Amino acid sequence: MSKKKGQEEEKVLFGRPKNNVTIGLVGLPNVGKSSTFNLLGKLQVPAENYPFCTIDPAVTSVPVPDERFNHLVEAFKPKKEIQAVLAVTDIAGLVKGAAEGKGLGNAFLSNIAAVDAIFHVVRKFPGKKIEHVEGSIDPTRDLAIIRAELQKKDLERLKLALETETKKLRGGKKPDKKQELEIGALKKAITCLESGQDVRFLDWNSKEVYFLNTFNLLSAKPVVYLVNMSMKAYKEGKSAGKKNYKMG
Repeated sequence: MSKKKGQEEEKVLFGRPKNNVTIGLVGLPNVGKSSTFNLLGKLQVPAENYPFCTIDPAVTSVPVPDERFNHLVEAFKPKKEIQAVLAVTDIAGLVKGAAEGKGLGNAFLSNIAAVDAIFHVVRKFPGKKIEHVEGSIDPTRDLAIIRAELQKKDLERLKLALETETKKLRGGKKPDKKQELEIGALKKAITCLESGQDVRFLDWNSKEVYFLNTFNLLSAKPVVYLVNMSMKAYKEGKSAGKKNYKMG
């Protein structure tokens, strides 16, 4: 639909619009993903002290509290009440090199691709009894590791797509408008990722977003950051990391 003069273009968001939203718990091994999953879903999936305790993803539905829903139910007294739920997936821990297949990385990355958003869990609590795969507690470093692995996987897919599109133009063939848009969007996204930025932080027009949505990019998914720390450290207001972490 064409927009009227002076009317702002409707902003198109990354993702796949649907009624049921899914979110995945992502992070390094032994940071508390399965424990968080158990807390959210009131379940008891294994949460042991060794890497890759979780291999096959577990899924639970968590009710989403909404005062508006409660008000409507009270006002109209429907025969059936269907509350909004969030499907939460407990995804196995990623490690450095996951994009190259380390630690069953490709399988775990495909599980992340299947969800709409990410709960990124990092560990701040100390404890020698619960080993850390990197040998020390540093949430800032851990954030960077996971972010880099997701970006590498996106780069791999986008570079392959750009190579495919470029091959279509061999022999001096000029690109049409659609090809120009797609090649431009691919190059822009690749440059963004190579600079260490997530795709979701860049400015995109609606046509670029529609095209890039076909790749279901990991770095385009919205992220909620969860810091697993002790109640004492939280009350004392201790920093979650050793240094500030730039998201954009």
